[in-house]
Amino acid sequence: MQAITVRDRDAGVGGLTLDDMPEPHPSENDVIVRVHAAGFTPGELDWPGTWTDRAGHDRTPSVPGHELSGVVTELGYGTTGLTVGQRVFGMADWSRNGSLAEYAAVEARNLAPLPADIDHTTAAALPISGLTAWQALFDHAHLAVGQTVLIHGAAGGVGSIAVQLARDIGAQVIGTGRAGDRDTALELGVHTFVDLQVERLEDVGAVDVVFDVIGGEILDRSTALVRAGGTLVTIAQPVTAQPADGRAIFFVVEPDRARLADLAQRVRDGRLKPIVGSVRPLAAAADAFAPAQRVAGKTIIRVAED
Repeated sequence: MQAITVRDRDAGVGGLTLDDMPEPHPSENDVIVRVHAAGFTPGELDWPGTWTDRAGHDRTPSVPGHELSGVVTELGYGTTGLTVGQRVFGMADWSRNGSLAEYAAVEARNLAPLPADIDHTTAAALPISGLTAWQALFDHAHLAVGQTVLIHGAAGGVGSIAVQLARDIGAQVIGTGRAGDRDTALELGVHTFVDLQVERLEDVGAVDVVFDVIGGEILDRSTALVRAGGTLVTIAQPVTAQPADGRAIFFVVEPDRARLADLAQRVRDGRLKPIVGSVRPLAAAADAFAPAQRVAGKTIIRVAED
């Protein structure tokens, strides 16, 4: 099969190449997925799991990418709940070869059935972004109707889904981003938009929940905005400072088959629409990690035609 691989940790994005590799074999409780569309996280070349397995052993050449949508072609021993020929979508394991390949071995529990009326490109934009947004807002911050949430990067892959989920439950949503993100954020449903390049973040006032995807100075400044009893949740970096009278949580998204199915149903109902900013072929995946121009929304790699 063909796959995007990386061998040299120091080479960064420049070390990504399109290579021929043996097709994967399914372990116990695995399935083999013929990948139709895949997603990636630009910073994953810095993740330890990209370079080592769960035991800490070197596993290069590695295949990046951890979101996928495709069709089951083979079942591992003991695998239940899925069948050969079934359309599925979900997350590949952090410490195994990923989705930027024609075939991927994935634990069956990390995948959910994909309804026939959702295309693979849309489905590949859902797993990490959708689960991250849900887990941040509801599993960690316990966002409730009538509360106010500040969502950084409101027009991005994760932020755009978080805005829609927060609006859907009746929260008051403040979104942030660059000037060019304003129209997209407003269309998604933010009540207020803050241009971080020209407007003062501190003028937002106190909020019940902050969802941060940026880190650094923005994360530090956001801590002071959390009102008493509120929560700051970030996926950008470990938290170094807690709000004066609240909580701050850093987390890494976890697979959840039931929640994936719920997100898919929301897409079918028209209540959720992932923003796909660019669709590239597998051969162009390396360039997609470091695009010449900023791309709004999620970049998806089309591996096979639907």
